[in-house]
Amino acid sequence: MNIVMASRISLSRSIHPILKRSSFSRITPKHYPKSHPCPLWSASFSFCLHNSPTSPLISSSSYSSFSASSSSMAAAANTATDNISLDTNNNPLLQDFEFPPFDVVQADHVRPGIRALLTKLESDLEELERTVEPSWPKLVEPLEKIVDRLTVVWGMINHLKAVKDTAELRAAIEEVQPEKVKFGLRLGQSKPIYNAFKAIKESSQWHSLTEAQKRIVESQIKEAVLNGVALEDDKREEFNKIEQELEKLSQKFGENVLDATKKFEKFITDKKEIDGLPATALALAAQTAVSKGHKDATAESGPWIITLDAPSYMAVMQHARNRDLREEIYRAYLARASSGDLDNTAIIDQILKLRLEKAKLLNYNNYAEVSMATKMATVEKAEELLEKLRNASWDAAVQDMEDLQAFSKSQGASEANDLTHWDTGFWAERLRESRYDINEEELRPYFSLPKVMDGLFKLAKTLFGIDIESADGLAPVWNNDVRFYCVKDLSGSPVAYFYFDPYSRPSEKRGGAWMDEVVSRSHVLSRNGTAPRLPVAHMVCNQTPPVGDKPSLMTFREVETVFHEFGHALQHMLTKQDEGLVAGIRGIEWDAVELPSQFMENWCYHRETLMGIARHYETGETLPEDVYLKLLAARTFRAGSLSLRQLRFSSLDLELHSKYTPGGTESIYDVDQRVSKRTQVIPPLPEDRFLCSFSHIFAGGYAAGYYSYKWAEVLSADAFSAFEDAGLDNKKAVEETGRKFRETILALGGGKAPLDVFVQFRGREPSPEPLLRHNGLLAAA
Repeated sequence: MNIVMASRISLSRSIHPILKRSSFSRITPKHYPKSHPCPLWSASFSFCLHNSPTSPLISSSSYSSFSASSSSMAAAANTATDNISLDTNNNPLLQDFEFPPFDVVQADHVRPGIRALLTKLESDLEELERTVEPSWPKLVEPLEKIVDRLTVVWGMINHLKAVKDTAELRAAIEEVQPEKVKFGLRLGQSKPIYNAFKAIKESSQWHSLTEAQKRIVESQIKEAVLNGVALEDDKREEFNKIEQELEKLSQKFGENVLDATKKFEKFITDKKEIDGLPATALALAAQTAVSKGHKDATAESGPWIITLDAPSYMAVMQHARNRDLREEIYRAYLARASSGDLDNTAIIDQILKLRLEKAKLLNYNNYAEVSMATKMATVEKAEELLEKLRNASWDAAVQDMEDLQAFSKSQGASEANDLTHWDTGFWAERLRESRYDINEEELRPYFSLPKVMDGLFKLAKTLFGIDIESADGLAPVWNNDVRFYCVKDLSGSPVAYFYFDPYSRPSEKRGGAWMDEVVSRSHVLSRNGTAPRLPVAHMVCNQTPPVGDKPSLMTFREVETVFHEFGHALQHMLTKQDEGLVAGIRGIEWDAVELPSQFMENWCYHRETLMGIARHYETGETLPEDVYLKLLAARTFRAGSLSLRQLRFSSLDLELHSKYTPGGTESIYDVDQRVSKRTQVIPPLPEDRFLCSFSHIFAGGYAAGYYSYKWAEVLSADAFSAFEDAGLDNKKAVEETGRKFRETILALGGGKAPLDVFVQFRGREPSPEPLLRHNGLLAAA
């Protein structure tokens, strides 16, 4: 892949959670994937702007319950610190369950539960080290059980923190996190385990291993080295201190962003101030006011409360005619977590400093090289890709701005000759409406959530031969709005399950959208001793909830978001890989993992698919044909500008992790300004503090990896072009190509190198041409 990539990315909609390369997850690189957040994109600021949980993926649950002795030992050890019931036998975190008990886990369970768990796993690890042999049954299987148990339990509480945040839960997690990180480091730096993996690779049995097993062995060895296993005692101690501190800083960074976002409220009583806001935004603002104690608030007469949560923020930036309001909200958004007690500036500096120190300890020149050690790309190849895309996008982006200026001038706008950041989103929407006669808000009635999900499931059946059925009530959920589904093959046998949490809950739920695994497929963790344990995923979005008797009515971008997240979920759920450490999205190189998610977005523009979901929620009327054609034409609207936006984030990320010197003469904001001169037609404001809320790279797994959205987009566009080549109107050809996609991209997981998987599906190495063609940038390239 390093040879091929010259490509670009779109915005994934895995939205914010972010993947966090925690010290524990380092034990086996991608073996416990992390959540996949959506990129920062969109005309103003992406829908995907908030990042998501920073935890390792929740993995699995069928591990036996703890013995009373180990549980009581842990409880006794912590009686002084836990002023709560320490009956670990009844602690839901420690029970043997098929589906996590999300409905009963409380903050009070975290301290005793995690400590009892760590006591048990420490004992299991000591036993493994004492008895380890360089063989699969004596090494990999017991290791997977240890890893899996911690990821499922830790993932469970981190998921609840992301979707049902409380001060108590946050404090409990913060208290035990250092202990969890310490155990993760202990496991990742186990020399007996490391030596056993090396012995397997050097043994005569190596050639008899499957390709997936070889990938596991090689990645375990690499990750152990990256985790400091080869360091001398004093350097390893220094490394571990750095890892502990980085975990703490990342956690604090994310909390500051969440708190700063929640802290801002704009109370409005005069409807003239919010002239232009669509009915859905007014209803949301009134509903927010009601939740804040203004019981008589209505969409028509107010009062209204504007927040920095994505649906509210985006509505103002795209539709508010009040330029002063747009400026105020824009500046508030860009200043999040950059002042007072919530200021992330010092945290960023310290994170970058510690990452560089960590890289030096591991004998790398910079942290970007550490990040790339487990990716398809190299720093040079990633930079080469970004520069090719910048060249292909720049002139188009300049033309985008000239078009906005000309249009706003034709509309008599006083700001036409001085368009700035809080104007582009508004005038872009007006130009889109004028040029294509499309108003996203007016399209909402055609995209009701129930209809969209029905169409998505129908598409999945056509392409991949699966049935998706409601299974509400089978598994506990964390909120009454959460749906639970069973995925079955065409014979009616279950192959996977997933949760879907669609609506925004600003008071307790992180913004953005993401997919994460709950449980992975695994033969070692089979619940009945024969059939592999089935995978379970969750999809989280933040769209406008139902208002009154109306269902959740979606923008077209929200439709794309759901398709995107479902693509991630499909790769997790439709895996046929039984080795748990490389099943589903586990073990897949980070810069390839967005392929299925971005691939699924393409189907939103497929006529049969779109017309199947776009029906007016009241009348049942199908989306008019001329509107569909306009949506298709509008697909490349401002493609140059949107591409440059992503390139700014990608280039800034690489610059900070490869060339920036913490504590030097240049500040992080100076770097942003310098990078932006090459990647933004309108440079950021001097006071721009976007970095303080860039959770993707400071509270998640995209550090020196944000470019991967673009990298994977080349793969996804080329994969979709296989269906175009077969004929999108040829149902049989589409089904055949879909089955091939399932048997390769979706089924093989991390058990095969992603470039080899792609070639197996496509018959050749990837080309950037389909991506540039889809974006209308091919001529420029």
